[in-house]
Amino acid sequence: MLPEFSRRQLLTDPPQAGVSEVLEATPQECAALAERFGIEALRHFSARYTRKPYPGGGLMLTGRIKAEAAQLCVVSLEPVTEHLDKPFTLVVLPPEATPSEDPDGPDEIEADATGHFDLGEALAEELSLSLNPYPRAAGAHLPAGLDEEAEEAPRNPFAKLAALRGGKA
Repeated sequence: MLPEFSRRQLLTDPPQAGVSEVLEATPQECAALAERFGIEALRHFSARYTRKPYPGGGLMLTGRIKAEAAQLCVVSLEPVTEHLDKPFTLVVLPPEATPSEDPDGPDEIEADATGHFDLGEALAEELSLSLNPYPRAAGAHLPAGLDEEAEEAPRNPFAKLAALRGGKA
């Protein structure tokens, strides 16, 4: 089964200066992605990027994803619109290349044995990680009393333990 926003591409050598490209989701793909991510709507999703050669026969993709998503507020359940404009960097590795173990390095996509990779799915994953996990409408507050405990910080991290021992710290 193909992902909702599949854009299979072939690992090819672009010119040293790079090649700029744009991918844009159709309204049907946006609706399918919204369902997958469990959000109210995805009104727009696109990516503008540059492909450049990467050492070892791979590709370096740098660009920006742009999206307009609607999610429900975690407090009031009102729709909240979020505009995303986020940079990304991806490295496409040729078949049989060893992925980097650097946690601070760019995300990597491994090309299959035929040299193909799914850039659309990688960008959809970038989008899902960029969405606000706890959207809140402007002015939305929890009812009085529900968040008092969260705001009240203990003076001593061992205060509760001390209370159990009879007040000895």
